[in-house]
Amino acid sequence: MCKKVLIPLSLLEIIIEVLEALKPQDHSVIHYECAEILWRLKEIIQKLELRDAYSNIIFANDECERDIARVEYLRQKSYLSCTDTQ
Repeated sequence: MCKKVLIPLSLLEIIIEVLEALKPQDHSVIHYECAEILWRLKEIIQKLELRDAYSNIIFANDECERDIARVEYLRQKSYLSCTDTQ
């Protein structure tokens, strides 16, 4: 069973920092586990940023601001799509 939990963004950022600082030996089992966990947590951050970029489109004050927000959203979305395939 896969349950989802809510944690504060600040705690998520601290966890990422700790995992980046650990740097276990290459080719060890824990190295691959840490790398997988780190990749998934960074993906969560990217998805949150993508959602924020989308809300910038919705709440733009004018058409010019909306166009700029749309370009930024599409840039972030294409970057996330590229990392999803790896």
